[in-house]
Amino acid sequence: MRIFAGSSHPTLAAAIAKELGTDLGKLITKDFSCGERYVRFQESIRGQEVYLVQTGILHPSDALLELFLLCQAAKLSFASKVHVILPHFPYARQDRVAQPREPISAKLMASLLQTAGADHVITLNLHSDQIQGFFTIPVDALDARPLFADIIKSKKIKDLVVVAPDIGSAKHVKKFADLIGSDLAILHKSRKEHHQSEVLHVVGDVDGKTCMIFDDMIDTAGTLISAKDALLKHGAKPHVYAAAVHGIFSGPAIERMKQADFAEVIVTDSIPLDPTTLPNLTILPIAPMLARVVQQVESNKSVTELYPE
Repeated sequence: MRIFAGSSHPTLAAAIAKELGTDLGKLITKDFSCGERYVRFQESIRGQEVYLVQTGILHPSDALLELFLLCQAAKLSFASKVHVILPHFPYARQDRVAQPREPISAKLMASLLQTAGADHVITLNLHSDQIQGFFTIPVDALDARPLFADIIKSKKIKDLVVVAPDIGSAKHVKKFADLIGSDLAILHKSRKEHHQSEVLHVVGDVDGKTCMIFDDMIDTAGTLISAKDALLKHGAKPHVYAAAVHGIFSGPAIERMKQADFAEVIVTDSIPLDPTTLPNLTILPIAPMLARVVQQVESNKSVTELYPE
């Protein structure tokens, strides 16, 4: 088994390798003068199982192309199996034709990964469950909710209500609310165009309650800000928490989050983040969980055993 770090999140790859008691493999990644990407394994991987660590960042197309090249290079170098550790799966929001003449980009990414040579994908909290069906290779779609549950339980917040920011996320957020023994509220929103949404209704009792908005990602933070405003209008306490697995924070997100003044913003390090990005930002490490998954895979054991009942 060899673990290699793509250029998107070398810190995470190093943390996974440390958890497993091994060193990162040697790899070259660079750009030619014209902008074309170049990758090369600097050691033999013939007959070995290779784990490639890459994640979606603010320029996901570059990270994906590099990952495709790494997969093919590993196959052409006679790796016995290529495992892709992709905590944040890019293009996941485009998982269906929502409007005429759109692509299903998530399905295309799955096809390209397989064509490039991936034999197995390990990812974290996909935007929708159906994305697993876009693959014909095994996919371990991990769930970060237990990580959030541990830290939230330790805070012992009274009258906590976990809030699903839209109807589509309600099922997953309900499971999280049950995990921490909290009540649930659901927001009904209307999206006029990308990154613009308006909350129309709040389903559930939030009056006089402390609310935590839980989502799979924070991108421009537009949905999050609209959600907080709606909760306050319905009587929620002003100390609103925000939690999301993937902290993308693109465009105006940081400035919006600072102005919104959330009590705390909790994300994982599935995407590289500076802990000083926000004054109230908590970053949960996922390397221990990913390392345990790798150990289970290498031992031919169930990954499901890692999750609490």
